[in-house]
Amino acid sequence: MVLLLSSCEGSAYSVVKTSSQNNNSFLGSTATTKSAPETVENKKQDLITQESKENVIINTASAPPSIHKATFEKSIDTAKLINSEPPIKKDFVDEDKKAIVEKNLWNYVSSRYSFTNYKHSRIDEQVKWFKKHSAYLTRVSVRAKPYLYLIVKEVEESNIPIEIALLPIIESAFYPFSYSHGTASGLWQFIPSTAKLYGLEDNWWKDDRRDVVASTKAAISYLSNLNKIFKGDWLLSIAAYNSGPGRVQREIKKNKKLGKKTDFWSLHLPPETRSYVPKLLAVARIIKNPKKYNQELGYIENKKHVQSVILDSQFDLALIAKWTDLSLDEIYYLNPGLKRWATPGEENYSILLPVGKVSQFIGNASNHPNKEKVSWLRYKIKAGDTLSELALKYRTTIQQIQDINDLPSINIRAGKYIIVPVAQKEPRFYSLSEEQRKIRRMESHKNFKKIIHKVTKGDSLWEISRRYNVLIDSIVKWNQLSLTKPLRVGNELLIYKDTKTKYKDLSANQVGIDIDKKLVYSVRQDDNLSFIANKFDVTIEDIKIWNNIDIERPLQPGQKLTIVVNVINSQMK
Repeated sequence: MVLLLSSCEGSAYSVVKTSSQNNNSFLGSTATTKSAPETVENKKQDLITQESKENVIINTASAPPSIHKATFEKSIDTAKLINSEPPIKKDFVDEDKKAIVEKNLWNYVSSRYSFTNYKHSRIDEQVKWFKKHSAYLTRVSVRAKPYLYLIVKEVEESNIPIEIALLPIIESAFYPFSYSHGTASGLWQFIPSTAKLYGLEDNWWKDDRRDVVASTKAAISYLSNLNKIFKGDWLLSIAAYNSGPGRVQREIKKNKKLGKKTDFWSLHLPPETRSYVPKLLAVARIIKNPKKYNQELGYIENKKHVQSVILDSQFDLALIAKWTDLSLDEIYYLNPGLKRWATPGEENYSILLPVGKVSQFIGNASNHPNKEKVSWLRYKIKAGDTLSELALKYRTTIQQIQDINDLPSINIRAGKYIIVPVAQKEPRFYSLSEEQRKIRRMESHKNFKKIIHKVTKGDSLWEISRRYNVLIDSIVKWNQLSLTKPLRVGNELLIYKDTKTKYKDLSANQVGIDIDKKLVYSVRQDDNLSFIANKFDVTIEDIKIWNNIDIERPLQPGQKLTIVVNVINSQMK
């Protein structure tokens, strides 16, 4: 009997639902909706008109409008279902024709390899590096423990090589808060432009590039599309994931003209990409036989470690931590896509919790059906106040303040009251929020002289890097900038200058010559995809992916197309 991941009941991350009628519950049909003791509108009016001290935290039985949706009931039966998913089975049988359970997930992965016949000196070089740095994969395996089962399951259900599940080792070392130059982020290191193409949202409250479930699905979709472009060649597809499909296709075209081979090993790709694919193959080889290569992989049990739970409203993370007996850091590590002190206020947002904590969380929610999930501040508007200032002060968004208070515009009047969501704890307690991580990142440069540079008209990253003798990459990291977005006049940039280093003229390679720039092209009369592709030195397939268009459908004059081109910083020409 062959029992693959797709045969397991339930999902590694989806909550079991038996009815579509209770979309606001934690577990679908296991919760029932109850009426609030009084209408939301009445409660809202009471909150705003009551005579009390200014800026008092409100603790009422009903949540403000657009937040309160449902209450909960405990379900023991459903809690049992959550933990019922069996481990992944190996597809070979014993003498009694019973499926053999591979208890170690690493062993399961290595038993199902697709890339088994590759031998190359570049792979050997990467193997040597890992042998020399034996602690690296040990650390990675610890980080991978909560996520690996989930990722393996998604990969296998998508019918792509299981080695793809190992890519986060290469991309981010399975560190969920990983952030690189060019604003690549998360386990799969999505840059903003690609993330947007694959439906990954980045707003005030969340960054889906760091969301384990969302980013894994997007990465698999992207890699599957790349594999179609490269006609089933997975090495070329993986190379394109690293450097972009356009870059790989241009090198293939060059080799064809020269009469050379067009396989991955024959292409003249950027150094990072040339080592990227061999590194993945080296990791796969080591995981197959770790002792041979002086490696110790941490044991990861072949079972579901985390479970997705759908929330009915916005939750303060401190409350989730309290109801699960987890630390705030643990909540953030399982849900690295969360940027602030609370979950987004969007409908049916889900979080990951340890499997063993799900029923506890549901039970507490059931026992406190009317407890506010976030705290609220009643604020009296002062002369000169603006919504943007209030949103910044209380670590929320203008849109959320408007929605909660039914404000038709951003205009507010002094003397009126509004209610604002506020964190239950001081900012420092949310130590892995984006705000607190940024503060620590800046404080880590105490040995350097901190300079505040105010952007003026005509400034560019190139000019600023030259002025302070620092790398563009460093400026990007310090300020979480995007290389593809222009600097805004008036913005303040943090610069950390090493006063001990003497001035030296930075070369083009040092400041970042290989930059992908996003352009918006307006289609003209008689334009076609072939003409546009040649104009910008990209491929038709690239344009299709960037714009999600059908090649059979003619372009329309005035239609806007996103084009990503590789350029040298304009200030360097």
